[in-house]
Amino acid sequence: MLDQPARQTLNTHTPVDAAVLVSLDFGGGYSAESLEELRLLAASDQLEVSAVVGGRRTRPDPATFAGSGKVDEIMAAVEQTGASLIVFNHDLSPAQQRNLEQRLRRRVVDRTSLILDIFAQRAKSHEGKLQVELAQLEHLATRLVRGWTHLERQKGGIGLRGPGETQLETDRRLLGRRVKLLKEKLAKFQCQRSLQRRSRQRGQVLSVSIVGYTNAGKSTLFNRLTRAHAYVANQLFATLDATTRKLFIPEQGSVVISDTVGFIRDLPHTLVAAFRATLEETVQADLLLHVVDAGSPNRTEQIDEVNKVLKEIGADSIPQILILNKIDAIELSTGTAGYGRDEYGRIAHVRLSAKTGEGLEFIKLALSEAVVTRALQGHEHAGQENSLASRQI
Repeated sequence: MLDQPARQTLNTHTPVDAAVLVSLDFGGGYSAESLEELRLLAASDQLEVSAVVGGRRTRPDPATFAGSGKVDEIMAAVEQTGASLIVFNHDLSPAQQRNLEQRLRRRVVDRTSLILDIFAQRAKSHEGKLQVELAQLEHLATRLVRGWTHLERQKGGIGLRGPGETQLETDRRLLGRRVKLLKEKLAKFQCQRSLQRRSRQRGQVLSVSIVGYTNAGKSTLFNRLTRAHAYVANQLFATLDATTRKLFIPEQGSVVISDTVGFIRDLPHTLVAAFRATLEETVQADLLLHVVDAGSPNRTEQIDEVNKVLKEIGADSIPQILILNKIDAIELSTGTAGYGRDEYGRIAHVRLSAKTGEGLEFIKLALSEAVVTRALQGHEHAGQENSLASRQI
């Protein structure tokens, strides 16, 4: 039972809990890479991996997802290691999660719950905490049995329950009220951000968003460019709260750069929806710097996953420059700074090391050219409007 306010981190494990990871292959590919990503997620959530249970199935079992034989194997691993938590690298239905916990007599969490827990620990700003709480509540609403009565204390307590209303109905009503309140608060933040964007647009300032797969080095690049001090760590989802700074480009003026939350394979839809307001910085940008870990063997799949989320939030038509980062960590034959242009002569990709600063001048060159291009487009647009106005007169 959850007996602490929903606005707090819903992390119910101790700082270093032993966990058994379960990752099954249903023939969709990426099984080894997906397991490695689950390990990184567990480490980011301060879990100690005591055992890994894998296997192949044609389809999930309706009752326990893994099937009775695999559940017995998980139980053996739990008893052998003394683990207190089982983490599935998949999304479980409420019934599957409940059946597994009854069989295994341990707390069972799925991939979405794990990511939500990491987000709850990482969020620092007031808006970020509200967004995480909203995502948690909307996800946990599907698993609601009891446990939301603590919300009564925030709303006045005695007298809230209607005649003949069951505990579950009360909890759902209180949960719905809290979700509505969170959405109203986030709408105010969204309005404030829209005003700030309109102000920048009136000033003809180029807006740039740094996007990419989680742990690709976005915040390191952001700090290098703007001399900011955004949090940097070798872990998944180190950055949640969007940070915006101005960068002065010699002879061209200033551009506005935003550091955004990282993406991941199968990013929970509840998170995409909750963070849509923050991600609007990406949607409204004039240019995207798509940061990729150049040394990752899965970089092609990671690029595809980022582009998939960008399409989901309506940012797939914004011009991109691919930033192949971490060249300092790969072989010298391929790990050299530089850039390449597309068939239109625009800089399409840049190779650099955000950690050492090698190749940073090429990004500044790309930004300088983008400022010039935007100014030319602005003049052309103004000329077209003047011509139209004269014809109407």
